[in-house]
Amino acid sequence: MATAATLESLLAAQTVWRAGHAPMGTASGETTGHPALDALLPQGGWPRNALTELLLPADGVGEITVLMPTLARVTQAGDLVVLIAPPYVPYAPAWASAGVELRNLQIIQADARDALWAFEQCLRSGACAVVLGWPLKADAPALRRLQVAADSGNCLAFAFRDSRHANQPSPASLRIEYAAGAWHVRKCRGAHAPGGTFIGPQSYPRSLVGIAAHGAAR
Repeated sequence: MATAATLESLLAAQTVWRAGHAPMGTASGETTGHPALDALLPQGGWPRNALTELLLPADGVGEITVLMPTLARVTQAGDLVVLIAPPYVPYAPAWASAGVELRNLQIIQADARDALWAFEQCLRSGACAVVLGWPLKADAPALRRLQVAADSGNCLAFAFRDSRHANQPSPASLRIEYAAGAWHVRKCRGAHAPGGTFIGPQSYPRSLVGIAAHGAAR
């Protein structure tokens, strides 16, 4: 009886996905700030305590604009957002005009190896609400550590990676790819990837991405 009760409670909590069953659609995610994107994602937003991968054909295709409502909301609430080894130096006035509270935004510059270490440590620390990272060298074990760290640190983690990694397995809870002018869900935890797409806002200037490249190969 105890085993049956435990199984029933897990199914009720939707922590177990049953093959052939569509997701219940309970909104348990962190809102993206974009109603159309929330409607597309099975959890109704960014998965909490988890790693999300954004797969890009190039830098500056709108990846920061997709996250900007989340970053603005979190920093305005007094919580910390950390950027790990961004390829461009963010242009502070543009971020501030988009609603980000700059005193709650931190940037860590590091080489490829140290960036992964810093990414994981920030996620595990419990001091950060959101961590954005641009890992140049991240294999499956490294991504798995980031996923576990995000869970243990109660943090939203976003990893920006090249689209050439799209066909490789990944432990990330959510993977979205920018292609043909829209965002496509490649993988989502606990459900089949939806077939729809999301066309992100185009109103923010490129200066949100930054004004100076690191010079590292993407």
